[in-house]
Amino acid sequence: MKKQGRAFFFLFVLLPASGVFADVKMPAIFADNMVLQRNMDIPVWGWADPGEQITVKLNQRQAAAAANSQGQWKVLLPPAAAGGPFEMTMAGKNAVVFKNVMIGDVWICSGQSNMEMNVRNSKDAAAEMAQAGHSNIRMFSVLREMSWEPKTDCHGAWIVCAPNTVAAFSAVGYFFARELERKLHIPIGMIHSSWGGSSAEAWSIREKLSSNPALKPIISHFDKTAADFGKTTFEQYGQAYRDWLVAAEKSKAAGQPFAPPPMVVDPRVHHTRPTVLYNAMIAPLIPYAITGVIWYQGETNVFNAALYQTLFPTLIESWREQWRQGAFPFLFVQLANYKAQKSDPTESNWAELREAQMMTLSLPKTGMAVAIDLGEANDVHPKNKQDVGKRLALAAFSIQYGQTIDCSGPIYDGALVEGDSIRIKFKHAGGGLISRDGGPLKGFAIADEDKKFLWADAKIDQDTVVVSSGQVPKPAFVRYAWADNPVCNLCNKAGLPASPFRTDGPLGDNGIKP
Repeated sequence: MKKQGRAFFFLFVLLPASGVFADVKMPAIFADNMVLQRNMDIPVWGWADPGEQITVKLNQRQAAAAANSQGQWKVLLPPAAAGGPFEMTMAGKNAVVFKNVMIGDVWICSGQSNMEMNVRNSKDAAAEMAQAGHSNIRMFSVLREMSWEPKTDCHGAWIVCAPNTVAAFSAVGYFFARELERKLHIPIGMIHSSWGGSSAEAWSIREKLSSNPALKPIISHFDKTAADFGKTTFEQYGQAYRDWLVAAEKSKAAGQPFAPPPMVVDPRVHHTRPTVLYNAMIAPLIPYAITGVIWYQGETNVFNAALYQTLFPTLIESWREQWRQGAFPFLFVQLANYKAQKSDPTESNWAELREAQMMTLSLPKTGMAVAIDLGEANDVHPKNKQDVGKRLALAAFSIQYGQTIDCSGPIYDGALVEGDSIRIKFKHAGGGLISRDGGPLKGFAIADEDKKFLWADAKIDQDTVVVSSGQVPKPAFVRYAWADNPVCNLCNKAGLPASPFRTDGPLGDNGIKP
């Protein structure tokens, strides 16, 4: 998660969407080298003079519309199969031509620094870049920007994947796209919109935050901060600036150096503030037709995992509502292991956030890539983004492309108390449970009603795990991999790791019986 530099109030003046449009104008997302979504209507929109007739053509497909009184126009091109390259033309009083246009599958990749981390900084970077001759993969990276209100355009460019361009690509986005392109043999477009250190609320929609009783305090606090800023900050700044002028003149007269003038820092302008990244970096992309979303975020929200249980599903559902494409796939990465390992069972904010992420799987067409074995103790940005991309792709192949594959590691699915032991059931056993290293299972802890957890013995019994301890004769609860950086080794025969879980939390009543 990257530190945010100073941001000043005068950088965020909003320009109106309407105005005088001497020529047909398109949002930045429409450009040379773009990938358009296959097999569904293709929305194309822009601005022109009010009443101007606009005709859009793409590979023998054509649609027309007149700009409204605000100079806005939109057409829907008929669905097209994957292919290319093509040219797309928008013609009104002038003509705009986009070249090297492909039709395939388009995915949004968003989140914070682990999505933002580029190929140049990933594992085996030099070899990966040298082998990146995948011209059917293109990435549009949205330039960082914040806004208090939804914007109609963003900044960025479509870049064709090649050894000399891939270094700056989102590593997770690229490795995910590479898996899809290799198996589907179609163009893959990735729209990369992320910001290191950003919060989930920054990517959320204001109306959805304010209308949900659990989330409304987020936006209420933001509004109060903004109001307090407007009342007092400029008066304080004026006095500070006058004091600086006096001091600067004295230093100048004495031939001495002096400090730069004070700046007005707007507390609303920060990449963790609610709605500011959705407004500037997601809203301008809608309604560009997409297949789905991949998401890697949560580190910034680890200290309020209970709220994330509501915040994250709300974000997913609201994005789907705005795109109006139904329940498109939303695939996310569960937080990787991080920080020092503990010798005894303990509480963990990181484990609670992972639990909140796992709970989000209750939404339709969601998938989770477990990364509990891919992290690094001393770096919140693990370099192995190849396996992250592969695991996201497995979820995509199952959820979006209908392939019958092992798409996930074992997921907790209930427990049964059996005398002095507890039997844990799992979804996605993947043909059988195994220990990844061939040794005894690690990472299981057990407790009686007092919830004083002790390390436990755990044995695989077909698609279940039986957990016990001689020190806990009347067990009531089990936890697995419940730590910031757990030592754990349960996986399925597909080699995919089990997700951390606890039976004494929000999911604990899922099947536990005496």
